[in-house]
Amino acid sequence: MTIYTLLDSPLGTLALVSDGAHLTGIHFPRRDGKPHVERAWQRDDSSPVLAQARAQLAEYFAGRRMRFDLPLRPQGTEFQQAVWRALLRVPFGKTSTYGALAAAIGRPTAARAVGAAVGANPLAVVVPCHRIIGADGTLTGYAGGLARKVKLLALEGARAA
Repeated sequence: MTIYTLLDSPLGTLALVSDGAHLTGIHFPRRDGKPHVERAWQRDDSSPVLAQARAQLAEYFAGRRMRFDLPLRPQGTEFQQAVWRALLRVPFGKTSTYGALAAAIGRPTAARAVGAAVGANPLAVVVPCHRIIGADGTLTGYAGGLARKVKLLALEGARAA
């Protein structure tokens, strides 16, 4: 069963999704501003893992948390999983590039494939895909929109060209 809770944040109302034991997704609001919630999901505001995620994300947005300590279980290919693990090693307040991330997973010529995996990250904010920028230092795409990427980088004191 898939359960969820909602968190009001500076990025809009986030849907935090869980399999009951792990955080499996963080969804930005839909284009109309309403929370992204699937019909099959059941709301559970008392779930321990979702309460923990809600609390840690609230601390992050308040500037009181730089790392997350949550049980994660994103669904993806082995390659995507490797990229998402590498994202977790990009420190708070720092940025990296798709090429550097490709090199970090031992695939130095796979920057475009890494970009696709970064874009497929189901755990935005907690798995910090917002910290990845273009090779020339410019901001590149972000599933939540570039305005949200800018807000997250500013919250962390990170800079892009």
